[in-house]
Amino acid sequence: MAVDERANSIDAGTVPLWHKSTLTIAETVIYSGIGRGTLYKMTDREDCPFVLWIGNKRRIKRRAFDEYIDKAFSV
Repeated sequence: MAVDERANSIDAGTVPLWHKSTLTIAETVIYSGIGRGTLYKMTDREDCPFVLWIGNKRRIKRRAFDEYIDKAFSV
């Protein structure tokens, strides 16, 4: 199977969370262990460095989120 064929045959649902560039709030809860409500409060802030708005949907930029968590004292 050629590389292009394999790329097209991969089911998006099988991509591990740590390989995705953006995560939903539900995926971020699983990924981080931080509660849904806390994540919504964090991403509601205008200066949130890891939220990406797509219309009215929010996505979490995984690498920016990881960096934020690495530097954070508490959430």
